[in-house]
Amino acid sequence: MDRINQHTAPVYEALMEFRKRRVVPFDVPGHKRGRGNPELLEFLGEKCVGVDVNSMKMLDNLGHPVSVIREAEELTADAFGADHAFFMVNGTTSAVQAMVLATIRDGDEILLPRNVHKSVINALVLCGGIPVYVPVRVNHDIGIATGMALSDIEQAIREHPKAKAIFVNNPTYYGIASDLAGIVKLAHRAGMKVLADEAHGTHLYFGENLPVSGMAAGADLAAVSMHKSGGSLTQSSIMLCGPGVDAEYVRQIINLTQTTSASYLLISSLDLSRRNLALHGETAFRRVSSMAEYARSEINDLGGYYAYGRELVDGESVFDFDVTKLSVYTQGIGLTGIEVYDLLRDEYDIQIEFGDIGNVLAYISIGDRIQDIERLVGALEDIARRFAKEKRQLYVGEFIAPERVCTPKEAFYADGEQLPLAEAAGRISGEILMCYPPGIPILTPGERITKEILEYIEYSREKGCSLQGTKDPECRMIRVLRNGLAER
Repeated sequence: MDRINQHTAPVYEALMEFRKRRVVPFDVPGHKRGRGNPELLEFLGEKCVGVDVNSMKMLDNLGHPVSVIREAEELTADAFGADHAFFMVNGTTSAVQAMVLATIRDGDEILLPRNVHKSVINALVLCGGIPVYVPVRVNHDIGIATGMALSDIEQAIREHPKAKAIFVNNPTYYGIASDLAGIVKLAHRAGMKVLADEAHGTHLYFGENLPVSGMAAGADLAAVSMHKSGGSLTQSSIMLCGPGVDAEYVRQIINLTQTTSASYLLISSLDLSRRNLALHGETAFRRVSSMAEYARSEINDLGGYYAYGRELVDGESVFDFDVTKLSVYTQGIGLTGIEVYDLLRDEYDIQIEFGDIGNVLAYISIGDRIQDIERLVGALEDIARRFAKEKRQLYVGEFIAPERVCTPKEAFYADGEQLPLAEAAGRISGEILMCYPPGIPILTPGERITKEILEYIEYSREKGCSLQGTKDPECRMIRVLRNGLAER
């Protein structure tokens, strides 16, 4: 099939034509090209505020595109090797939720790893789906969850043959990739769809020697965070459809929750970023991989730290590794990841992606420079010299397998009561509770709260992790189901 000419950017070009016309606005937004909000105009500039406009004929409509947005989406599908692509302006969260809502209905089972983003669980609250967790293995040396082994998925399919879909992280926040192509074969043989969360995998579509992308592996749907490694504005994302997917039904699902006032700043950033990646992505991500591998080598030479990479690959739960992810285990210098994260920010003015109990993640992408890498390595060396503690076996945590008593939807909407966390052992959670980032739930609605879970929550709090998700902003109270409601 002939490829489409990727040099064009139809939404961006339509906005530039719109600017030339000097259209008098008697529509929204009310700032009227910034004239009504001088401080905003000064802050963002006339070029930016001047294209913060409403849908109109020459600019198309995201909810029902027929011209420039549709053309831009077709270009995106071609660039990513998909049958269809949708621009998403409510973040990859909305793309993940749309994948689930388009596939799972009330009472349907979905196979998924425990280390999914909270958006997946929230989608199950909305649709009434039933999560079936495939065992997630833990690398005990660095304290991270890995991927799903094919043998574990085969067993899950045998035990839950009526499940409608399998949800896969491709890759995880830490760069771990499961055997997505193998999962697709197993799932399709069992009549199940495959949903790929590629929030951290835009570059897989354009890089070399990286894990396979969702569309190349044959996944049915993929949610891709263009703003993370693809260069578009924050909150902009895309959703991809493989062969045999009813794309117009998917658009109907998207329109259930996506805004009808889509930002043309976000839409045009997706359009321009797609063009940049289609034309220059291979070269750009070759450079990104090279920088990340250089940083990994330099950090490992410091001693104490462990910047892990392809040596983790075991062909099972770590089928492949995304070398652009600069994940570093820090407990070898006696500090947790969150402590190193805070030191980098407060002492060295370096903002990395996140720190958890055992690790930090520096996100390397197309906007990074080698001098920035050198500064990060130098700061880590200085931290080890100034702040290292006596090396000790710090708790890194087992990946706690939850007991699901009822569905997320049942628990979320059930009558409940607020209890101090310390008094909640044995009760059923009516809320989600997680460390953010990366936003992986410790508890989800419908799960039994155990002493082990409570100990992990308090350890995370003590080490400075941000606990989120409960009605109580301090996460010291939790809503639990009234006794008897879920016991059946």
